[in-house]
Amino acid sequence: MKILIIGGGGREHVLAWKIAQSASVTKLYCAPGNPGIAPLAELVPIVVDDIDALLLFVSEHAIDLTVVGPELPLSLGIVDRFLEKGFKIFGSTKAASQIESSKVFSKQLMQKYGVPTASAELVSLEEAYSRVSSLSLPVVLKVDGLAAGKGVVIVRTQEEAIAGLDFLKKMGTASAQIVIEEFLEGTEISFFVVTDGEMAIPLGSAQDHKAVFDGNRGPNTGGMGVVSPSPGMTPALSAEVMSKVIEPTLRGMREEGMPYTGILYAGLILTQEGISVLEFNARWGDPEAQALLPRLKTDWLEVMTAALEGRLNQVRIDWDAGSSVCVVLASGGYPGAYKKGEIISGLENDYAEAMIFHAGTGRQEDEWVTQGGRVLGITGVGPSLEIARRHAYKRVAQISFSGMHYRSDIGL
Repeated sequence: MKILIIGGGGREHVLAWKIAQSASVTKLYCAPGNPGIAPLAELVPIVVDDIDALLLFVSEHAIDLTVVGPELPLSLGIVDRFLEKGFKIFGSTKAASQIESSKVFSKQLMQKYGVPTASAELVSLEEAYSRVSSLSLPVVLKVDGLAAGKGVVIVRTQEEAIAGLDFLKKMGTASAQIVIEEFLEGTEISFFVVTDGEMAIPLGSAQDHKAVFDGNRGPNTGGMGVVSPSPGMTPALSAEVMSKVIEPTLRGMREEGMPYTGILYAGLILTQEGISVLEFNARWGDPEAQALLPRLKTDWLEVMTAALEGRLNQVRIDWDAGSSVCVVLASGGYPGAYKKGEIISGLENDYAEAMIFHAGTGRQEDEWVTQGGRVLGITGVGPSLEIARRHAYKRVAQISFSGMHYRSDIGL
């Protein structure tokens, strides 16, 4: 099979790494990809939101399956466009991807179909400003639209609320509507399933670390590291999430006329009152995929094909019984302004117990250089969390670039 992966970050690197292991793959492409993916797949210089160009490429190269990595092309309707032309593609439709692209849609869906979630009000940005003085703090403020993982702020004072709204306002049309949500305390868990619209199979759990500094301090990022499986997840809790969250959500999507297929990612919080949904995403998390997929033993291409053909009931998914820890190496200043073009050293070192996934790298003459805020994801795998963590940080210590920073407490 000829496979095209859409995207160019760490998530797409680990997808390429995993898909390339399938005996069914004859040719692998990635658009636009990044230099770290080049040994695995031929890079195609097409950006993720140029759907016309992607359609033309798939047609001209007789691609058998397209795999969508990021949320943007899903929200633009790439799956609908491909299906209209008769091309096989793994991902959710434009209507179904609203579960991520619109916090308002997602919240209303959960409220309608009884999915446990925090109480919330949906207001315009202007109304949110006028409500600040009367808010019972702390609260969570979220933009309605896509914001690359940065559209959420927790505010504990009126001053923080104003500053938070000022920050969210910079996100343009994404912040036209604001969700003012009840603040919940507990353990956050990322939970993943693959679904054909009817049946869903759990893909395990992870614990993301969003705050930029150790001890969960500082502003939120797209993710600074991941542990998988989540220390808070148990078989009983997994079954509860499936029955109380995943199944009613998929049923609701079907009843709303937009059956959901692909990866569904539930961002959960385990409170003293029970499980609650913070958000849904319509794809693999990044960097969560960099911790989960290295533990997957099953041929991922076979699983995706089964989901598209409605035969997930014939699939068995096997996992490594151990743990994984992914540590993100970021550019100085991230998640704010950062410099590009810093020379990266240490990538040539070999260490079998840890993998390197490129997220924001480039090539300059014969040197690896930084090109993004999150530059690399270093994933260690081992029979225990402690050993996986040791492997990851041993490999981290071998890499350096000017301004490099990372959290030293992932997995503690």
